[in-house]
Amino acid sequence: MIYLIARFRRFGFIQKAAKKSRVLSWILSFIPLAAIAAVGVFNVFTATVIALHLIAFWIICDITAFAIRKISGKKRDRNCEGAAALLLTAAYFCYGWYSAHHIYETDYSFTTAKDIGTDSLRIVQITDSHLGVTLDGEEFAGQMERIQKTDPDVVVVTGDFVDDDSERADMVRACQALGELETEYGVYFTFGNHDKGYFKSSRDFTEQELREELEKNDVIILEDETVLIDDNFYIIGRQDRSETDRMDIAELTGELDKSKYMIVLDHQPNDYANEAAANVDLVLSGHTHGGHIFPAGPIGLLMGANDRVYGTEHRNNTDFIVSSGISGWAIPFKTGTISEYAVIDIVTSS
Repeated sequence: MIYLIARFRRFGFIQKAAKKSRVLSWILSFIPLAAIAAVGVFNVFTATVIALHLIAFWIICDITAFAIRKISGKKRDRNCEGAAALLLTAAYFCYGWYSAHHIYETDYSFTTAKDIGTDSLRIVQITDSHLGVTLDGEEFAGQMERIQKTDPDVVVVTGDFVDDDSERADMVRACQALGELETEYGVYFTFGNHDKGYFKSSRDFTEQELREELEKNDVIILEDETVLIDDNFYIIGRQDRSETDRMDIAELTGELDKSKYMIVLDHQPNDYANEAAANVDLVLSGHTHGGHIFPAGPIGLLMGANDRVYGTEHRNNTDFIVSSGISGWAIPFKTGTISEYAVIDIVTSS
């Protein structure tokens, strides 16, 4: 913050103000802090992210301007580096806002030699809606209308459907939207680390009320449970990694018919070795938001928090997908990824 104030004081209009009133110049110097603080009143996480990026961009611009002056031999007469830092930060977060709020359809296709009862099975994966961040209930319902047009055979929700400060009205409308989807095999749901609430008193509905609304709308909740669909393929929903009584994937699939296609819903993508060893066919995850704010994704990989941040991976006989999610947690910007839902086609090989 001291760095930002010192750099902001270099602008000509503040230096002119200082000649007239030292107090006024210091007040003007706090403009960037006041703007960040105003954001912080509504969302402290967003304010922190903006401040850190502004500092980073300003340091880069300072270093660049210093190098240019050294090479050219010219002295600084205008605060071009400051103007560039402000413009770069503004442009960066405009891009981040668009990436978070514009939802893409991402398509995947896999083949299998197993009999899935049809030539092609279409799965739509929704994850990390975190209702209230970039999507309210009606906006979520609008996205379900888009998803309906893809003609899904089955829809799966892989966690963090709601957030700790989601509102009941949005939750109820989003559950209704899931119930309005027309599919061949239904809608399946697994909990993420936010769905049950870290701070239960901060939202106006309980975990039980969420369950009731989902079940009222014929959404099937899977918690370390398996469902055999039309005797052709399994959907296996795991409890979130944060649950202390979560079953091992080997135990969960131990008595299943391995000749049938097995789809695993696992919110956090960090049990790849065991899931591949269990010989399941497809694992669908979210949680990472595709990195959300760069460089969070690469840092998460280096720390071993996740086996993958985004996209597909193949291990042994198992395909893995990590979706960046239809929204994200707390911060209404995405600078390391996009917002999306995934359309996945499983095609039988001849």
